Amino acid sequence: MSLFGLIPSAYAQTANAPAAPDTLSQIMQGPLPMVLMVGLIFYFLLLRPQQQKAKQLQKQLSDLRRGDTVVTSGGILGTVARIISDDELSIEIAEGVRVRVVRSTITGIAGKGEPRTDAKADSEDADEKSKPVRRGKTPPASAGKTPPAAANESKPEA
Repeated sequence: MSLFGLIPSAYAQTANAPAAPDTLSQIMQGPLPMVLMVGLIFYFLLLRPQQQKAKQLQKQLSDLRRGDTVVTSGGILGTVARIISDDELSIEIAEGVRVRVVRSTITGIAGKGEPRTDAKADSEDADEKSKPVRRGKTPPASAGKTPPAAANESKPEA
């Protein structure tokens, strides 16, 4: 077998190989339409709603004011007591318990409240800072009253 005998068979095999698609109609018959369709579905069902939700939250965070009920990323519900700066808020999570949080940790607004505009609101802030913090057991009830825990107890019979 000579070298010239192999060349015609190799040439014949490459001549019948499929050519790369070179026209738009040949490209449109391939996987490109399916990839485009999946991309559009992914965008409209997942990405776009998430972007709209993020824009809405940013608008709500910029419109926060005193009295609004908010949810933090840790799951704590509280009422905006004071806006300290552009990045910090004071949130009241229980009566007399205030926490400073960063505005970006707020994940939702549970309710819009009416802000307090009277002078009493400002004086309460000053009074709370000057009050001493009481820790430990509460003082015993006065002699004329029965403590609430004792009122629920049953008396043993002899």
